[in-house]
Amino acid sequence: MAGEMQALITAETKIKVSSTLDKTVGKKYLTDGSPETCWTSQQGTPQYIQLSFPSPVIPKRIDITFQGGFVGTRCVVECQSGDEKTWRVLTRIYPEDVNRKQTFGVVAESTDLVEASIKGLRLVFQESSDFFGRITVYDLHIAGVVAE
Repeated sequence: MAGEMQALITAETKIKVSSTLDKTVGKKYLTDGSPETCWTSQQGTPQYIQLSFPSPVIPKRIDITFQGGFVGTRCVVECQSGDEKTWRVLTRIYPEDVNRKQTFGVVAESTDLVEASIKGLRLVFQESSDFFGRITVYDLHIAGVVAE
């Protein structure tokens, strides 16, 4: 069932965000690979980044680069599997308030989600290091396997 680890965010992946400060810091900059562009949310928590994959995937790793001072310091990673419409907690991550890339292994909290094929992934930032609750992400990569 599992193949080799690969980047799961492709041109066919649909990305939705909770809010955008303005068009110069939009969602398209989350995955453009440029260290000079970013997505910045409006103020208030929670904020989220939602990914819809073109085919089922098994995520194994999240790489994310924030701007220090605007970090989602408490994040719930939610997923949709199969034909489910509801979002379920896959795992939780706790990024540091730093400017460098941070890597998190995706370890399912629920045994029925271990190695589960998912169609959607949502990073919900429940807290921010910014007093106003803004989040700034320069780069986002999800690695894993495409389910067969």
